[in-house]
Amino acid sequence: MSEQYATESAISTIVSGVRHSFGQGVTRPEAWRRKQLLALRSMLIRHEGEFESALHADLGKSGVEAQLTEIGFMVGEIDHTLAHLAQWIKPRRVAAPLALQPASARIVAEPLGVVLIIAPWNYPLMLALSPLVGALAAGNAAIVKPSELAPATSAALARLVPGYLDRRAVAVVEGGVPETTALLAERFDHIFYTGNGRVGRIVARAAAEHLTPITLELGGKSPVYIDETVSAADAAKRIVWAKYLNAGQTCVAPDYVLGTREVLARLAPHLRDAIHSLYGNAVQGNPDYGRIVNDAQFSRLVGYLSEGTITVGGSHDAAERFLEPTVLSGVARDSAVMNEEIFGPILPLVQVSDLDDALSFVTGRDKPLAAYVFSDDRTVRARWERETSSGALTFNAPILHLTAPELPFGGVGASGHGAYHGERSFLTFSHEKAVFSKPLHPDTLGPTVMPPFTRAKEALVRGWLGKLR
Repeated sequence: MSEQYATESAISTIVSGVRHSFGQGVTRPEAWRRKQLLALRSMLIRHEGEFESALHADLGKSGVEAQLTEIGFMVGEIDHTLAHLAQWIKPRRVAAPLALQPASARIVAEPLGVVLIIAPWNYPLMLALSPLVGALAAGNAAIVKPSELAPATSAALARLVPGYLDRRAVAVVEGGVPETTALLAERFDHIFYTGNGRVGRIVARAAAEHLTPITLELGGKSPVYIDETVSAADAAKRIVWAKYLNAGQTCVAPDYVLGTREVLARLAPHLRDAIHSLYGNAVQGNPDYGRIVNDAQFSRLVGYLSEGTITVGGSHDAAERFLEPTVLSGVARDSAVMNEEIFGPILPLVQVSDLDDALSFVTGRDKPLAAYVFSDDRTVRARWERETSSGALTFNAPILHLTAPELPFGGVGASGHGAYHGERSFLTFSHEKAVFSKPLHPDTLGPTVMPPFTRAKEALVRGWLGKLR
């Protein structure tokens, strides 16, 4: 299959061509940036049917889910960027110290250069284009590498992007491991990778060869904690929606639920009711519920079903790569399902003795991409905010932080580093250059900080330093 993809020499030529265009200043004007963003928006709207079909072919996504989580999400992000771009581009004045007056200082956001965006398969359209929005807004040239594990979406992007965006400065390179390896051998000014930690380490090592800065959007086991202060029925509906969206193949999906024996016993039947409410009793025939991306992922997930007692769901069909929304109870803390990111429609319920036990459990593991707390107790909320570290922390609203464009989205520690969305995307793909200006006359440096250090200068400097102490 790889014969249809670009060769190593062709990839090198593509990168060189894009870099030449950036060097010629093609991408710097604000007008160019706006034109690209508007063209991207137009592509999404004019070809929404093609993208919906591609996402259904790759992941079994319904048209409504494709709109909510990918196509419509991207249109909203582009609109937000266009509305704020002039403000973001504008140089920002900062104060110069009194001792340096007369002088002026400002921060100028300049594009980094040529950026590489490596997208995953679970949201193959949104996670390829969302970073691209920031890269274009900041005035960069870009190469997008879609996931080969979502071939229909990858092919749609490769076919449509050149017809809408400036071919001189934006390219789509399809392929698998060989093509990604060839791209990583090239020099970029920033690499933005979304995926798992194993590949993230490979990307980081390759980037280090060129001292290339990177953004790593990884994953991890995002916990849910629930206590007796909230309605179990209301919490269950939100947990179920967030968990089984995209058949659980979401980097910030709730990975497992922590609660006391009493709380989990009260929650479990409401989880069953919520699943039936959202997807019906015959989930396999429901077009609103997706499919597992490939056979390897399906087999891995089915292997988890023996890690606890199946309380809800559990049915599966290899021919369709269908795995029913499943809830596991009695899950051991050291089980395989609790030591790997699930990334599928299986929700373990893990018993803790109390809040202290839950906090200890979470802080004893890698820092998650998100943590979700269902509690109306202010003390409980304060302790989660103060005592845990995660990419995001939300109360009573899993995954919704993604939809707030002014909130930075990203991980910490093993769940990644760097962030994007809204202005943070613009800044991720920009260098904030310090610009300082001081007139030659009047000369306020010679009489104060330059040798020879007379007694008068010494007294002046020591007096100034004394005020700082």
